[in-house]
Amino acid sequence: MNQVSSFAKNPAASGAFLMVVASIAFAGTNVLQSVLPTPTEYGGFGMSSTGMAFWQYVIASVLALPLIMRIGLSNLRTRHPLLHEIRAFVSALGVHVFVYGFASGVPIWQMVTLLATGPLFVILASTLFLGERASAARIAAGLVGFVGAIIVSGVGTEGLTWYTLIPIVAAALWATTDVLTKYLSREESPETLTISLLVLVTPNHLLILLAVNAFAWLAPTLVPAGLATGFPFALPSGDGLWLLLLLGALTAAAQYLLSFAYKVADATYLQPFGDLKVPLSGLLGWIFLSQTPSVWFWPGSVLILAASLFILWAETDRRPKLSVA
Repeated sequence: MNQVSSFAKNPAASGAFLMVVASIAFAGTNVLQSVLPTPTEYGGFGMSSTGMAFWQYVIASVLALPLIMRIGLSNLRTRHPLLHEIRAFVSALGVHVFVYGFASGVPIWQMVTLLATGPLFVILASTLFLGERASAARIAAGLVGFVGAIIVSGVGTEGLTWYTLIPIVAAALWATTDVLTKYLSREESPETLTISLLVLVTPNHLLILLAVNAFAWLAPTLVPAGLATGFPFALPSGDGLWLLLLLGALTAAAQYLLSFAYKVADATYLQPFGDLKVPLSGLLGWIFLSQTPSVWFWPGSVLILAASLFILWAETDRRPKLSVA
């Protein structure tokens, strides 16, 4: 717990740093989740979206094995097994909903932008259920960051369809996961939170994968295309396999950083920094996928960055003022 105690000396700056690095990792996973289920004729690897989500967390769990051995299985004991299972199931369901949006062809910046409704859900739930302080600065930063995310998406210029509303469902599910993470972090270490999620989320992904494919077999006309295509356990070959391994590694890193961030700082404070994954994902999608964002990308990104810098300044400016007698 030496890392936690050192971070706790400056929780505002430490939480912001951890959340920003987690946002970079999440931006990387967003790009990979867009590429792998894209059909091969369009430059992707044609993976089943549900199968990709399953293997993503299998790989993340395997990569986390050294961490499990380091902290010891005894440290994974918890007084809240049911909450851990609910957290893992909701997280897994959010992943499947989210990657289905990518498989449906929604551009990466719109997907991640509409996911930015999540911080509003987190702020509301953290205030109502965790008793966190929803200061004017936190609410303002959250709203400004959300407005910036909406501007980035090009809403009103790029156009919206029913498919682009999919990320809002994923946002609500992941907001539930974040609030449960913050609640459990009051008693449990980041290592315990990370490993318990990775261990429990894999069987939950398998359950969702089998359920979706069973439904696709029973009622094929009712299952949207791209949700359960082909053999769900099929692995890509060549570069696709390496990208899948990278996806699993980034997932494990992002979850660990997120758990650490929630350990040292309030969930309501951290949300504007989480919005940084919107412009980061847009930039990566532009660089690696040639998905050129709309002209509104830059002003929206400036608003998101401004919201993050403002809340960091507001929360860290706690030094006593000098007074003249």
